[in-house]
Amino acid sequence: MKPGPLTILAFAFTVGANAQTLPNLFPLPNGSGILETYNLHDAPISLKGTFFQSIGTNGRSCSTCHLPDQGWSVSAADIQRRFSQSRGLDPIFRTNDGSNCDHNIDTATADGRRKAYSLLLSRGLIRVSLSVPSNAEFTVQSANNPYGCSETDAVSVYRRPLPATNLNALTTLMWDGRESSLQTGTTPINSGNYPSSLLANLAHQAMDATTGHAQGAVPSAAQIQDIVDFEASLRTTQAFANGVGRLDADGAAGGPEAYAAQPFFVGINDSFPKSFGFNPTGADFDSKVFNLFDAWSNSKQPHRASIARGQALFASKAITISGVAGINDVAGLPASFSGTCGTCHDSPNVGNHSISAPLNIGVADVLSPLDVKYLPVFTLVNKSTNAVVQTTDPGRALITGKWADIGKLKGPILRGLAARAPYFHNGSANTLEDVLDFYTGRFHVFFTDQEKTDLIAFLNAL
Repeated sequence: MKPGPLTILAFAFTVGANAQTLPNLFPLPNGSGILETYNLHDAPISLKGTFFQSIGTNGRSCSTCHLPDQGWSVSAADIQRRFSQSRGLDPIFRTNDGSNCDHNIDTATADGRRKAYSLLLSRGLIRVSLSVPSNAEFTVQSANNPYGCSETDAVSVYRRPLPATNLNALTTLMWDGRESSLQTGTTPINSGNYPSSLLANLAHQAMDATTGHAQGAVPSAAQIQDIVDFEASLRTTQAFANGVGRLDADGAAGGPEAYAAQPFFVGINDSFPKSFGFNPTGADFDSKVFNLFDAWSNSKQPHRASIARGQALFASKAITISGVAGINDVAGLPASFSGTCGTCHDSPNVGNHSISAPLNIGVADVLSPLDVKYLPVFTLVNKSTNAVVQTTDPGRALITGKWADIGKLKGPILRGLAARAPYFHNGSANTLEDVLDFYTGRFHVFFTDQEKTDLIAFLNAL
């Protein structure tokens, strides 16, 4: 029997300090229903391992930014709660990357800390400082950063922590792929080296997180392996939706147990042309990426029917894909064509791209349809052509040094979305409705009110 609401309430008072394990499939509430995590070992989830230990020098652990009730990421709402309870002294509030800048700031008072950590509080953003590659095809002419940190040789960008669950379906690590890149001594993930490349990259990322975010020494091989083994064992999805009930009821296949059985390999259902050879099976792309709620297509229960309609829209709503670097500028692809949500979110019942495909869909654009005025603006100049680009995040270009990679970032796995707002790498979408508004503004996709309701219901059920 699954724990009930009173058990949830009781657990909330003990998990932080006293609990040794999280019961497998323990229900954790969020605004849309209940999230659950399934342990592949079909056992309680240990909260005693290295993932939960402070092995650095600043009090942080992996779990500081990767919490089970927030999809193993961290929500802006929870960060605000932690600030209020600790007056900004919780380990997430550290100046090495939690503050908007790490110099010329005041963290001696609660008011000073509130200002210093404003992006973390409002958008759940961590500051990532990246050196411009010495062989870059561009220079950073200026960094107009309202928080300081306006250096142009080491650029400060602001990004959301990605989930530390459902990692088996990753085809690149980190928004900019820096933990899956030859430039950083890691290995690009492809169908020939998966899963060994993924596991090696996860180990490298665990090391970098300890030495960087936690400001620690290089962890031991045993500590790194413990973190990787723990992360690799987790599958997390929404399991219960408000007004609906369980998402695996009456023939539906929602919830983490069904997800744990979902097949995945690099290139599965890849949406690039078959001639590119990215899907090792040679199978055609199927735009019907999700089939979780097919059984509810004719449901007389209105909320279930809404979720099923949203799933159908994900597969059928036409999107004119144009001006997307990583797609429309690729040889053999048209400059504009009609696609669907599944074109870029093609992994079946997962929702990320099944190959490493960094794209620039415009989320980092200075003229994004969403408010990005809280972000710095970088002016980049091409060394050969003197072309100028302004962006709020150079993206993968800070790893490869390539002009063509400016603004390119990966798309995240969509499961467990309801627990981890805000959305996009820069937190520019506070809600899923904001996400749809972005696509309306950027790709001129018109959604009726009913379509918005249905799509949001579906996404919240993932």
